[in-house]
Amino acid sequence: MAFASVGIGHRDWEDPNVVKWNKRRAHVPLHCHSGVGEALSFWEKRSKADKKSAELAVWDNNATSAALESARFWVQGLPFVLSLSGYWKFYLASKPEATPRDFYLGDFDDSFWKDLPVPSNWQMYGYDRPIYTNIIYPFPLNPPLVPTENPTGCYRRFFTLPPNWKGRRIFISFEGVDSAFYAWINGILVGYSQDSRLPAEFEISDVCHQPGSSDKNILAVKVLRWSDGSYLEDQDHWWLSGIHRDVIVFSKPVVMISDYFVKTQSKQNFTKSTVELQVTLEGPKDSMAMYGLSQYSVEGLLFGPKDHEHCDLSQSNPVSLFPNEIRDTVGHYATTNLTAALEHPKLWSAEEPHLYTLAVILKDPSGVVIDCEACRIGIREVALRPKELVLNGKPIVIRGVNRHEHHPRTGKTNVDACMIKDIVIMKQNNINAVRNSHYPQHPRWYELCDLFGLYVIDEANIETHGFDAYAQPGHQNMIAWDPMWAHAMLERVVNMVERDKNHTSIIFWSLGNEAGFGPNHGALAGWIRGRDTTRLLHYEGGGARTVTTDVVCPMYMRVWDIVKIANDKNQHRPVILCEYSHSMGNSNGNLKKYWEAIESTHGLQGGFIWDWVDQGLLKEGNEQQNNWAYGGDFGDQPNDLNFCLNGLVWPDRTPHPGLEEVKNCYQPIGMSLVGNAVEIMNKNFFVSTENVKFYWSLQMDGLCAKYGSIAVPIVSPRDKHLISWKSGPWFQTWLESAAQEIFLTLTAKLSSSNRWAEEGHIIATQQLNLPRAHPSSPLVITLSDMPTLLFEDFPQIFSISVPDSKWVIEIRKDNGSIQSWTFSWQVASKKVVVKGPVPCFWRAPTDNDKGGGQNSYDSQWRASGLDQLEITDSTDFKPRAVSPHVIEISGVIYLDRAKTFGHTHLHAESSKMFKICVTYLIYGSGDVIMQCYIEPNAILPPLPRVGIQFSVDKIFRDVEWYGRGPFECYPDRKSAAQVGIYQEKVDRLHVPYIMPGECGGRSDVRWAILKDNEGVGLMAMSMNGCLLQMSASYYSTQELDSATHNQELHPKDNIEVHLDYKHMGVGGDDSWTKSVHEEFLIPPVPYDFAIRFSPVTSSSPSGIDVFRTQLENCA
Repeated sequence: MAFASVGIGHRDWEDPNVVKWNKRRAHVPLHCHSGVGEALSFWEKRSKADKKSAELAVWDNNATSAALESARFWVQGLPFVLSLSGYWKFYLASKPEATPRDFYLGDFDDSFWKDLPVPSNWQMYGYDRPIYTNIIYPFPLNPPLVPTENPTGCYRRFFTLPPNWKGRRIFISFEGVDSAFYAWINGILVGYSQDSRLPAEFEISDVCHQPGSSDKNILAVKVLRWSDGSYLEDQDHWWLSGIHRDVIVFSKPVVMISDYFVKTQSKQNFTKSTVELQVTLEGPKDSMAMYGLSQYSVEGLLFGPKDHEHCDLSQSNPVSLFPNEIRDTVGHYATTNLTAALEHPKLWSAEEPHLYTLAVILKDPSGVVIDCEACRIGIREVALRPKELVLNGKPIVIRGVNRHEHHPRTGKTNVDACMIKDIVIMKQNNINAVRNSHYPQHPRWYELCDLFGLYVIDEANIETHGFDAYAQPGHQNMIAWDPMWAHAMLERVVNMVERDKNHTSIIFWSLGNEAGFGPNHGALAGWIRGRDTTRLLHYEGGGARTVTTDVVCPMYMRVWDIVKIANDKNQHRPVILCEYSHSMGNSNGNLKKYWEAIESTHGLQGGFIWDWVDQGLLKEGNEQQNNWAYGGDFGDQPNDLNFCLNGLVWPDRTPHPGLEEVKNCYQPIGMSLVGNAVEIMNKNFFVSTENVKFYWSLQMDGLCAKYGSIAVPIVSPRDKHLISWKSGPWFQTWLESAAQEIFLTLTAKLSSSNRWAEEGHIIATQQLNLPRAHPSSPLVITLSDMPTLLFEDFPQIFSISVPDSKWVIEIRKDNGSIQSWTFSWQVASKKVVVKGPVPCFWRAPTDNDKGGGQNSYDSQWRASGLDQLEITDSTDFKPRAVSPHVIEISGVIYLDRAKTFGHTHLHAESSKMFKICVTYLIYGSGDVIMQCYIEPNAILPPLPRVGIQFSVDKIFRDVEWYGRGPFECYPDRKSAAQVGIYQEKVDRLHVPYIMPGECGGRSDVRWAILKDNEGVGLMAMSMNGCLLQMSASYYSTQELDSATHNQELHPKDNIEVHLDYKHMGVGGDDSWTKSVHEEFLIPPVPYDFAIRFSPVTSSSPSGIDVFRTQLENCA
């Protein structure tokens, strides 16, 4: 390090022993209040974040100004804090050695430089390029060296200091810079730092112009994209560079509060609590060594929480913390401890996030307040019992999610309203915990988690995943074993704990993620345990069960394996999955199975879904449309493509359908049938159902017959209430019903608005399948009531119609080939079916289907030719007049890998992939029953689907169905989707996953109708009690398979419809192995099913009325 203004000598960015120079030690965020009144006003305003604030979230180009405004907002009301956010002069050099000479001097000419917003990542504004990798480093693995070509950003910004800062000390804090940087003030080098996710603070009192002076201070910053610190930051996210968090200048008195640590302890069954406050003071070293600070005094005031959200804290009666003398003077620092006893404290939890406001006051020898700091704190206690994580004496359950900091326009730069939006959506979907993956996040994030109520794992900015493929435990390249890296790793852990230690929401410290396991981790764990006894320790590396973790915290472990660990009598730690249910595209299958296990197995306490948001970046596409981009879309090499798209929400926070399943599995109130009663279970640990109203509705064959509210007494936490079946308000309606299917839907709603949701928000809902009250028989449509059929045998086709030509069906007869059939169904002079129906066994692979390389479902399907099926052989289809009102046409087709086909019948049946016996029963009523008996070749892998596919004209865009909905669902992800009758446009059935694949399905469909705006169309319904998987899309399966981005899809003239007798689950335990559970696989065995089609006009009976009918047996 060159300690002068002339520049830089040593290559600090390639030396793990140099992680900082002239950097002040870490501490909690300082706000430099002038007094208690100002502090209370500041925190009152700061705590007004709520659901309305979330409505200001922006995800487009307006986010740049929103980020700058957020940086200004975070220091509003602080007279001794100055944000330097705004537009800075910026120049990007190709490497550190290529930066402009003397650019840090005040008279340097930067007029030719561009303007760049700060905070920001420079790649988001056209400089350099974003890079996405999951595991591999984007540069050669040769620690501690980094590429010579190392993009280096040069920043310049002038600022002045207010007059009222005279006589005070001046500091500058860089809240987050990626990845290493040098800073100069007025040409003087003031410091160097690494760690992209934590503050770097330097004192600049002696290098600034006097406060109130007209002379401007020039701040210059040199930011390197790559440093040896990059080897510790190999997280699964975008590599983005620059000053991505705010830069603030603040002033303090000469003797000042420099840090404080709040701890709480509870006793006597949490009716009494003690608040312990350790305050660190800082002053001039010489005078402190001679006189100490005995004549100064420190006071603490604790203002209590109010029952309403936006309280006037100044009207509270504070509790004084009992002071001790200032002692332990070491160098610049001295410490003192203060305590207070609380009677009947209001405890903090995610369910009831009560917060107190703590003010810490420093007075000079004359009793004048010279410094004040304040923060919000909660009273809570985290502990372990055998197989239990305990908060305030209760074994809480973690209903969590992992969250990267990600904004599609600003990258890693935060917007206040967007952070609030994340939390509001989480709370509205019953998420109660967040793992900060995989680094400390913006300080404001923790304030919001405290305020709204989220349990937090705060994770150190350490990941070395890219070493996994190169080193074995103990190998010299394994950073966890290399003492040269111990200091750099410990520095990151220490700085995280010291910055965030007063945030009540943090219940775990994490040593990082996927950084192997070695002696260095022992040092990290030892330091944390010595520093903070109020929280637990988490680390998955080394097998999730090492001595450095207080909980067993595996990632992506199968449900049966976590149950085994929980049932292991030798394992006394609880199991909390640090990552599970990999939400990549159409995913989150099997989630219900995990939660059935968690709620029934002692020792399982939940987990954190991977992850919250699709990390797509906004990129301008064709026709000036902004599209979501992923790895490789910026020409970045190497890259891991779309593996950054694992979210429960899109980049603009629009929820994926999978979030509905999460909300359902995470719901805090359970409702079920138990014997002759309905049981309502309050799964919460701290709140009753006082603020919840319950409602019911009774659906009969998909239609709501009756609904109302239920008078449920207040149910205490972890308690149950039983409602006798016969005493329920639904009983009489059920008793009188002759419906074939009856469902009772119970719903719990908020009875009043709160910080994150409006009154009436649904927090839990459950649909219960009831038995029939009375046996019912379908209405039989007799053959004699049907028109007589007209049958014509043409050279190429069979034509079937009725005398008045209301409909005509034409079926090709030569070989039964779907591709050469014209299945033209004319209804009201409209051609409804333009192609098909044809048996179908292929789906556009999802991300999970592709997981596993050559062993993936996708690879096995393609190797078997399932993506290239065509009719390679057939028997001629034969007609048979069953009666004057019914004609049967039947034949056999063989499907195999696509090849040039001649109608020669030379291929042996045993070599075909599928043999399908197809029979059509065509009725004078216009009904057609398609029967399929399918014999797959036994050597085939599990099948994607077994069903039929057909196409209708695009005008038949209105879809009505009786089944699960209204949102997308699949056989292994359908708990949240309730059975009912739904209506939707075809284009809205499509789910625009950024990487296209199978999507838009609806499960357990009894019947479906596609019709135009005049009510003309086609109805299809299941038979023999089977339930169908239905989808309808303007995009073909082939197009969904070949497209790499959703914007590449273009609506066609036809709508492709799938009705599946069987459809494979989507999986989701992970996305790199075959993760569909056995019960949701489709083995290659014979299948037999039938589907009934009926023409629909505006005068036709309703779908449910048609479904209640049965065609007379014509055998």
